Amino acid sequence: MPLAADIKQETVSQFARSEGDTGSPEVQIALLTRRIQQVATHMRDNTQDRHSRRGLVMMVARRNRLLRYLKKTDRSKYLETIQALGLRK
Repeated sequence: MPLAADIKQETVSQFARSEGDTGSPEVQIALLTRRIQQVATHMRDNTQDRHSRRGLVMMVARRNRLLRYLKKTDRSKYLETIQALGLRK
């Protein structure tokens, strides 16, 4: 279940530091958040899907590592990102 191209493009353009930026931590965190939301919806309907659950846990862990890195390196970008994504209220 990859993200739809239009959703991915919209997310990248919203969080990119410059034109064509897809690797910055903010973009990676935003894309992972969209994907986590998508898989979480799938998990509500398919509670016995253990393979997707493992993938979901791995994505959440990767996002947490990226958030820790961003918090350590650029606190203002970290705060902007979690505000825009609605994380850590």
